[in-house]
Amino acid sequence: MQLYHHPYSLDSQKVRLALEEKGIDYTSYRVNPLTGKNMDSSFFRMNPSGKLPVFQNGSHSIIYNTIEIIQYIERIALVSVSGTRNTITPSSGEVIKWMNKIQEWNPKFFTLSHVPEKYRRAVSKFIRRVVIARMAESPDLASSYHLKLREAYDTEDKLKEPDVLHESEEKLITLLDEVEVKLNETQYLAGEEFSMADVMLIPILARLVLLNLEDEYIGSRPSVDKYLSVVKQRPSYRKVIGKYFNGWRRQKTLITTWCIVSIRSKLKRY
Repeated sequence: MQLYHHPYSLDSQKVRLALEEKGIDYTSYRVNPLTGKNMDSSFFRMNPSGKLPVFQNGSHSIIYNTIEIIQYIERIALVSVSGTRNTITPSSGEVIKWMNKIQEWNPKFFTLSHVPEKYRRAVSKFIRRVVIARMAESPDLASSYHLKLREAYDTEDKLKEPDVLHESEEKLITLLDEVEVKLNETQYLAGEEFSMADVMLIPILARLVLLNLEDEYIGSRPSVDKYLSVVKQRPSYRKVIGKYFNGWRRQKTLITTWCIVSIRSKLKRY
């Protein structure tokens, strides 16, 4: 099994947390979207949307949808413990309800709106040039690359619209308020046991911490704050998120990516 992912990608984090929690072995391929690696023709042919993660089991089974990947991982885990003393049960309706609710919130505009404009514009410009370069190298994929180029311009336009940003923030606030109410009643999101609903939620909370918005969105919700402190102790969190974004590692991860983008831009190596 192969997973194409990157630490910056929320959906990648969700899938990796699921794999770690279920103890599933996989081969990891890091594809950095901020340096345009997801635009390489080899990856683009496998997934023309250029989005992460991509999960592949064998030569034909390729899944792009985050919830479908996690449910597939659950099925693998169920089969792997069959005949052993260990027991794994599939996600309940309550878990699936929360998974879908969380996935409905798109973090793109909220995240980008909290990135300093200087860096956001530089990376956006770099990515557009990468797309144009890949288009010239692989003319048979030109139509798909054109869609990505249009998407990049549309994103910049929407970031100028206050209503788009307000809507994204309001959806996040509504979600966090619902989570706070639930965590007042139970230890984890779908009950007293850690589940795939928690796997979906944790990366969103980690993203708020990364953006230095912890006090505003997490600290103001006591149950969410306590919950985050608990799940941070899990080995899966430490491996998938803490390894890259805790303490000084956060600066190292971000600075390394920014240096790559800056150097390649100056050298015009797209």
